[in-house]
Amino acid sequence: MKNLWDDNVASKCKTDLDMRVYTSNLLGQSDELVLHGGGNTSVKSMVEGEEILYVKGSGWDLVSIKAEGFAPVKMATLLEMAKMNKLSDTDMVQGQKAAMIDKTAPNPSVEAILHALIPFKVVDHTHADAVVTISNSKEGQEHITNLYPDFLIIPYVMPGFILAQKIYEMTQDDFDWDACEGIILHNHGIFTFDDDAQKSYTKMIDAVTMAEAFLDKNAALMFDDIEPTTFHVDDLNIDTFMHINQTPLALHYASQDDLRAKVTRGVLTPEHIIRTKRVPLVLEESDIDDALKHYKVDYEAYFNAYRTDEIMLDSNPKYAVIKDFGVVTFGKTQKEADVINDVVSHTMMAVLRADKLGGYQSISIADSFAMEYWELEQAKLK
Repeated sequence: MKNLWDDNVASKCKTDLDMRVYTSNLLGQSDELVLHGGGNTSVKSMVEGEEILYVKGSGWDLVSIKAEGFAPVKMATLLEMAKMNKLSDTDMVQGQKAAMIDKTAPNPSVEAILHALIPFKVVDHTHADAVVTISNSKEGQEHITNLYPDFLIIPYVMPGFILAQKIYEMTQDDFDWDACEGIILHNHGIFTFDDDAQKSYTKMIDAVTMAEAFLDKNAALMFDDIEPTTFHVDDLNIDTFMHINQTPLALHYASQDDLRAKVTRGVLTPEHIIRTKRVPLVLEESDIDDALKHYKVDYEAYFNAYRTDEIMLDSNPKYAVIKDFGVVTFGKTQKEADVINDVVSHTMMAVLRADKLGGYQSISIADSFAMEYWELEQAKLK
């Protein structure tokens, strides 16, 4: 992975927040690190004698974020919240907003408490494809441990307060933060940090480059030339707009044997589920109307199995994998269909490469539901 740091541009950054915007934009320029609102960054700075965490506002894209996209939150409040035994999503959001020194700023990232806990000035968090591909393989825990011996490695837990609480518990007593090069969250992503913005960014690039090299050696892919079969996409009356993907990657993905089992194994990283749902519509030999009816029945069964007091979202699929034809994504707007295609494209590559490592494995169905219906994730779409 290319390091995009430019001394000439960096030298023009006059404040901590200027530099935070610059390196956030650098991270956002790589789709292999973050996609469409994914990831988050922060910087700790003194404002009128008080330590403030400037953390990415929920829903902003790193590639285009500006100073006004960061929420300024009092560090003391966030650190007190980290010590709580229990904290509801509503109370967390209200507490963080109450601790903001600028009430017009966006809502802080759901990972704000975790950013505060990490005792370094600059914190970077991405959903790097290469890292998550490895951790989403059946032997991922072993591979990640071997690749990153100096990282704190966390089994999957729900993002937000639960994740912050887990890391708070794991880093008490004699934990040596100075010896910790970063954090890997299984099935989720990676954190790097430092008191220097360039060093934190470089740590991220170097760590992801190491994962990419591992995949190049152990999970290389070759795509044959495949002539797509004929399929009338106009018959897919699911949403207003579509994106048709017949790249070599999509054709390879859609031509696999045992297709349904291969393409319904869950999301690459939890945040993706609000874009794609957990699984696609799979069209092989069956009639479209019949397949769509069964998809909706299965979705309703999934919802009813895990619901508490949630209201069911639209039961239509967000994308379809069509045997020997390719992949089609759906949206209320063309932009939405295109965004979903971006997410699905990265997922397809990761699934195929993880299979080369012994098999792709996502988070559980119960954890998937928890993310899909998490009020803080739904708020991002709004």
